[in-house]
Formats: sequence, C-alpha cells, structure tokens
Amino acid sequence: MKLLVVGNGGREHAFVDRLRRDAPEARLFAAPGNPGMASLARLVPIGSDDIDGLADFARDERIDLTIVGPEAPLAAGLANRFQTRDLPVFGPTAAGARLEASKAFAKALMREHGVPTASYETFQDPSAALDYLAGHDEPLVVKASGLAAGKGAVVCETRDDARAAVEAMMVHARFGDAGAKVVIEEFMRGVELSVFFVADGERAVPLITSRDYKRVGEGDRGLNTGGMGAYAPAAPSDPDFIERVRQDIAQPVLDAMAEAGTPYRGFLYAGLMLTETGPRVVEFNCRMGDPETQVVLPLMRSNLLDAMIRVARGESLAGWACRPDERAAVVTVMASAGYPETSDPGRVIALPDFPAEEVVVYHAGTTIEDERLVTAGGRVLGVTGFGATLEEAGARSREAAERIEFEGSHFRSDIGWHELAPDRLTAAEVELLTSSGAPLAT
Repeated sequence: MKLLVVGNGGREHAFVDRLRRDAPEARLFAAPGNPGMASLARLVPIGSDDIDGLADFARDERIDLTIVGPEAPLAAGLANRFQTRDLPVFGPTAAGARLEASKAFAKALMREHGVPTASYETFQDPSAALDYLAGHDEPLVVKASGLAAGKGAVVCETRDDARAAVEAMMVHARFGDAGAKVVIEEFMRGVELSVFFVADGERAVPLITSRDYKRVGEGDRGLNTGGMGAYAPAAPSDPDFIERVRQDIAQPVLDAMAEAGTPYRGFLYAGLMLTETGPRVVEFNCRMGDPETQVVLPLMRSNLLDAMIRVARGESLAGWACRPDERAAVVTVMASAGYPETSDPGRVIALPDFPAEEVVVYHAGTTIEDERLVTAGGRVLGVTGFGATLEEAGARSREAAERIEFEGSHFRSDIGWHELAPDRLTAAEVELLTSSGAPLAT
C-alpha cells in the first residue's frame, strides 16, 4: 500500500507517525514534508498548494490514499480534483471546506439548522460594520470570514478594540481577501473544548477530546497564535456529553450538507465553548487541529487508516469507533523569536533523544541547512509528553522542551492548567468541567 500525506507541519508529522503504526508495511510519502518525517516517509518536493502537481504524483506513483492535512488546499478544491481523476483522497470537497473557509457560510448554516452558536451579524461594508459596533455590548468578537491561518478571530474587550479590528481587516487588509467580509459575534463566556469527528457523509464518529491554547503568553495572555499547546483527553469527555455534541452539533451539519447535495466526508473539527446553557460552536474546521492532532492521534488504539480508507471509498463507518489509550498526552509548542508576529529562521536546533514511550517531538517549522537542523517558521517543534496522568504527561513535555535548544525559543509552561490548576478557574468554569465527573487536580 502507498500512502501520501499532504502538508509540512506538526499535524502532518503526527499523521505520518500514526500511519506508520497503522500500516507498518506501507510506503509513505509526504509532500512537501519536513525533516522530522524523513525517517518515516519519502519527502516529495511538491507544495500543498500545487494541486495539479500532487494529483500527477498520486497518479504516477499509484497512491492508494492521499490524506490532506491543511485547510487551504481543501478549500481550493484538492479533493474535487482528485475525485475527478479517480484518485482516492481523504478530505472534504471545496463545498464541505466552506465550513472553515467561510465563517459567514458556517454561521448561516448553523442559524438555519438550529446548531447552538453565538449570535452574530455579517458585514462586507466597513461603514456598516462600524455602525453596528456602536450599539453592541462589550466585549465582542470580530472574525475574518475567510482563511487566516488560525489568527483571524479577535476577542475585543471594548468597542474601540473592535473598531480597530474591523479597520485592520476590512480597510487595511491585514488578512488579505480573508478579511473582506467579517463576522461580528457576541462574546461567549465559558471553557473551550475541541471535539473531532470522522464523517462519512451520513454519520459522525467522535475521536478523543482535547483542549488547545491560542494565546502566546502564560495565563492565556498576549496575541493569538496558531496554537501554543494542547492536551488530551480533556473534560468533559464522558459518552453522554459526546453523544449530545454529536446529535446537536455534528449531525445537523452533516444532514444539511447532504440535503444540499454536497455530503461531507473527512474530519470535522467542532471548536466548542462550554457555557451555562450547554456547548455552543465557536467555529468549525474542515481538518484536524494543530497542535491538537499531536495529542489526539497518539492516544488512539483504533486503526485510523481503516476509517479513512472507508470514507475515501464512499463506504460507511458503521462498526468503527475510536478506542482511546488509557494515558494522557500534553504537547508544548516551541516557537521562534518574535512569534506570532514574525519568525526567526536559520537558528540551529539542538535536539536530544528522548524515550519514545515518554516523549515524541513533532517537527513543524524546521529544515536542513548545511547538514544542520535549523528553524524555518514561527512554530518550530511540538513536544508531546505521555503519562498515566495529565500531570505526568505535562511534566514530561515541559522537561523535554527545556532540554531542546535554539536561539530565541519560547514556550508556555502552563499547558493543561484548566485541569491541573483549577484554582485559576471561576466556580462556574469548575462546574462546567466537572459536570461529567471529570477529576480535577486539587
């Protein structure tokens, strides 16, 4: 069997690692991949945005399944192109990817089909958006409707902050065309949770819950990033809660897409806010999250490749379920100097060896220069620690990150604090997290 993974980040490194375990005898390819994948797969110098180049490679190499990691090629129609050429691919078509590529589309679909989410309005005219802000309660959230590498949502404490965000997106084109249309939402109070599903067009099968950390600084302070760390499993994760999310959130979306003649097949990522009235959708993504993938996939005991092959063939996922490991996992993202506003490429990385059962290092922004491993992006490495408890997993992740060296590196040492340091939570947040009987550290 030949398998191709599209992408070059930590998420894709985790996919390659997962596939190597699911199919030890398979020939793996990664396009374009990164140095961390080189011992597991053959790296192919084709960018994830080169859809024709990827399709030609898959045809010429007779690839049995292509797995697409990032959202941009899915939104650009990679799955459509592969399907028209009878090339097996796992990932939604461009119509399905609109759930992420157009927040305006996703919000309208949720409103029409009763999926719980924040109240909102959509604007294409900056003046109308600014007028709307004048009468909106504080705080609020301003989102670029299009793809903005996970950085297009701005939580605004005041209307002045919101005006600045609208002007940055719509007038100054901070996110390019992605910010030409904006969604302005009410601010939801609660605790965030990531729930991932594998969808076959009719049903959604849940994976392991996780929680990620977007702010660059300790204590969830500072600028938004693509993600500074994550842990799994995350409370609440009991079967009754997950079934409620499946029925109230994932299933209506799949039903709506099927009714529109565009059945959704691939990963469906529901970013949730746990509120006093129940889980509400913050956003949908059309792929797995990064860095959540680096803690979710290693904890799976089920064969994920089997599920992806079924979906790519248009078959049912009936009978397939995600069986979780009994361990916990924490990933600490090591970033380069200046991130998230800039990156600092070319810094030599000193990467020691770690016991594989305790720590796995996923490469994200790395490359080889003069036979040396160096930085090549904002988020450089994802250091995943495993343990019998979340506390043990977190300690292993942080201790390993402290041993890795490159100039200007920085990372958060508080990943997992929602459950490891509940004294920092409000009484309402503790109640939300323990509603499923999830144990919190004391």
